[in-house]
Amino acid sequence: MRVAVVGAGAIGGFLAAALAKAGVAVAAVARGEHLRAIRRHGIRVESDLGSFTTPIEAGDDLRQLGEFDLLLLTFKAHQWPAFLAQLEPYAGHATVVTMQNGLPFWYVRNPPLRSVDPLGSIGRLFPDETVIGSVVHVSGEVVQPGVIRQSGGLRYVFGVPNGAGSRVDDLVTLFRRAGLAAERDDAIRATLWLKLVNNAGLNPVSVLARKTIKTMLEDPQSRARVHQMMSEAIRVGQVMGVVADVSVDQRIAYAARLSDVKTSMLQDYERGRPLELDPILGAVVELAERHRVDVPNLRGAYERLREGNGRREA
Repeated sequence: MRVAVVGAGAIGGFLAAALAKAGVAVAAVARGEHLRAIRRHGIRVESDLGSFTTPIEAGDDLRQLGEFDLLLLTFKAHQWPAFLAQLEPYAGHATVVTMQNGLPFWYVRNPPLRSVDPLGSIGRLFPDETVIGSVVHVSGEVVQPGVIRQSGGLRYVFGVPNGAGSRVDDLVTLFRRAGLAAERDDAIRATLWLKLVNNAGLNPVSVLARKTIKTMLEDPQSRARVHQMMSEAIRVGQVMGVVADVSVDQRIAYAARLSDVKTSMLQDYERGRPLELDPILGAVVELAERHRVDVPNLRGAYERLREGNGRREA
């Protein structure tokens, strides 16, 4: 099995290195100085698997790297337009694994979400039969080109939209071969929504407050806002029928136990990059509109981050 990691940033780069170290045939798509460093020296990793460096075949265009059986999509979900042309030739014969934060394109298809797949072009290329969903319980950061620091455990959860399929078992086996704590989840829709709940609370507040996860949750005002936004996201999921009773306090407590890291949205903000607002916040607000659920805190954060570009509140 030949694997491509499309988006060799913090999560993707770590996965590419871990899989290559285990002898998996893997190539990675990266760009800029990060790509040049990978080509020169490989990927150096400081992680829960230990510290190691491994050479990686890499390029800035998937189409130049050949044929693949499995595509791990680890670019940010709002970057789909930039990668769609590269991925189109693989539609129909390669399995794609969505490993991004936020709601994936396949979660709601009819009609597609304008915040995730506005023209339905992604969904038309990749039907459910060619898709595996994933929830990533791992943190990471590109500390310098070609160097990745990973933390937060090694857990990866996989499932397919219709809840069945042997492809998931093959993927779990592949990840376990690399020392990763992979597992199959036949309720991936619910698990994915719960991860979205955390992202919808933690990511926006971390940018608005300029705080890491630990410092944010230790601050009473920031923690209260996270709680409000998570509660609204849970309510939307309940009305949709994808989750039942969920303890917000338990979800916050789980996040508080993680290493004191910057959320991915805060990392992007500090680097001057576009924020993954629509897949995380926009999708929940859009679904709240469809199902007539009031989400004032989520909507307010979404509007402030869009209009103010993450400006810190007084």
